[in-house]
Amino acid sequence: MLRTSALRPSINRFPSHFLFSKGSLQGTLPSVSSTTRVAQPQSIMAPAPPSSTARGFPNLTGDYDTSHSISVRRYLRTYGLTPPSVESYETQASRCRKQLSEKTTPLDKYTYLSNLRNTNVHLFYRLVVDHVKELTPLIYTPVVGEACLRWSEIYRQAEGLYISYSDRGHIASVLQNWPQANVEITVVTDGSRILGLGDLGINGMGIPVGKLALYVGCAGIRPEATLPLCLDLGTGNKAYREDPLYMGSRREKVSAQEEIEFLDELMVALTGKWPGIVIQFEDFKNPFPALERYGGKYTCFNDDIQGTGAVVLAGVINAVRRSGVPIKDQRAVFMGAGSAGVGVAKQIVQYFMEEGLTEDEARRCFWLVDSKGLVTNDRGDKLADHKVYFSRDDNAGKQHKTLAEVVEFVKPTMLMGLSTIGGIFDKSILTKMGQWNRHPIIFPLSNPSANSECTFEEAMEYTDWRALFASGSPFPPIQRGDVVHTPGQGNNVFIFPGVGFGSIVSKAITITQSMIYASATALSTALSPSEVDQGWLYPDIGRIRDVSVVVAMGVIRAAQEAGVDREVHIRGMNDKDLEQWVRAKMYDPHAETQRVEDEVNGLFGQAGEKSGITESHL
Repeated sequence: MLRTSALRPSINRFPSHFLFSKGSLQGTLPSVSSTTRVAQPQSIMAPAPPSSTARGFPNLTGDYDTSHSISVRRYLRTYGLTPPSVESYETQASRCRKQLSEKTTPLDKYTYLSNLRNTNVHLFYRLVVDHVKELTPLIYTPVVGEACLRWSEIYRQAEGLYISYSDRGHIASVLQNWPQANVEITVVTDGSRILGLGDLGINGMGIPVGKLALYVGCAGIRPEATLPLCLDLGTGNKAYREDPLYMGSRREKVSAQEEIEFLDELMVALTGKWPGIVIQFEDFKNPFPALERYGGKYTCFNDDIQGTGAVVLAGVINAVRRSGVPIKDQRAVFMGAGSAGVGVAKQIVQYFMEEGLTEDEARRCFWLVDSKGLVTNDRGDKLADHKVYFSRDDNAGKQHKTLAEVVEFVKPTMLMGLSTIGGIFDKSILTKMGQWNRHPIIFPLSNPSANSECTFEEAMEYTDWRALFASGSPFPPIQRGDVVHTPGQGNNVFIFPGVGFGSIVSKAITITQSMIYASATALSTALSPSEVDQGWLYPDIGRIRDVSVVVAMGVIRAAQEAGVDREVHIRGMNDKDLEQWVRAKMYDPHAETQRVEDEVNGLFGQAGEKSGITESHL
């Protein structure tokens, strides 16, 4: 259940003569004598910081927000700990924008925003909600990549939970140290494949931290209901192991079997402490074993495989419609045959099957290319298990060893890049795509921008401005005459917040493939009429909270159809009522100040009725 109150420690902050029954802000107020009121006036002013802040954790209560009224500050015992001015959000935001603009590097901006999140959580998320297009690249990709590379250098305070291999046997005890009582979602990584940067060990903590910030800002999960989790299982990165500043275990990465045994204990411990928790796996070097092992047993998913696949599928659905090429005639070449590439291809296979192809017909629309060339049955090497499904047997014994050779062999309608090889979609390849297709589908999906297989400008220029384009990293619009061409960005942020939020509010016991597929089809319908008219493949990210509602509703409906939902009272709701219900569940940082004000005023009202105390006594 989503939290409805951020004042979890407030019952311990109210002056002792105003104490409520334990565990409820709406408890019965004890009688208060006038003698007691006079005898303890200073207790109202005595600071009592929340226990999590005192222990060095981020202040997720927002108690030190300068928009709080004087009476609220006194109630929270933060009076005197902040400057006396009661500020509007506009004033706060103006100061933050000024401070942010004075930071000279992206990493400096990232550090500033991290500090803001850890000191005034609601103000941070107000800024994210209002400036999501500007701030998303700073709190997540691409800047989070640099932050992870230098995590042990820039470390300032605790952000998330670290569990080491040496903790096996008592992981449940480690979880007890997390200061938030009600966790609804965790993002967990072992740091072994962070973005396109490789094995970063515990420096990968920046990924769960950043990802969960987007869950909160983009889908409205409450900040205190999130758990960033990094597994310290060693690292194969020798430079880190020898770096005196590296803060993880200085040991080689554990074996695959040892990691699975560790994860078995972790999953039991997580769900034992927080039943129903949504678990998102992120940036595991080999993500398939965990997904296959736990997918049908726990409420979990892998964003690298399923989230990436879903967001790309949504763009492909819209691109295929615009291309005019029937699905049976689509030919897709994938540069990159890793877990993400195969995950994307399998999602598109499902779409092709939904549109009438058999599984074999759909599968044979794909040609995958890895570092050795076209993936074929007779290439002579042992294929990784996940590549076998798409391995070709129609190459007539010839091995096509380069992307250029494969493109010439296939003459694709669709060119997908998940290789992290910057610029591999060169002028020759792009020109041919434009010659063979009226509207070639070109998706360079690798992150960060330097690893993108081509730029937006290159794709458009070499196809005579006819390409249907989407990338993983952001590219700027291009003005050509009177026309502004806006690139699509297949950003996972369009998918994973809605998947997580929809799974939470529906109380799903598992996250089925049908729920992931539903998130993609929902996203493909989330464009506004003006966005459709402009030929966009994805919505404006500035509307991300509205988009997340659409995606979450798709996930909820799919959970209901699969019978894995436990929030049974919403099953009969029509779409309009369901949308209202979903929106009402979303955390709104703009409403927090007034909500706390109303709650405190209500408590003083209760106290006044029983004892004659009014706010003027403060």
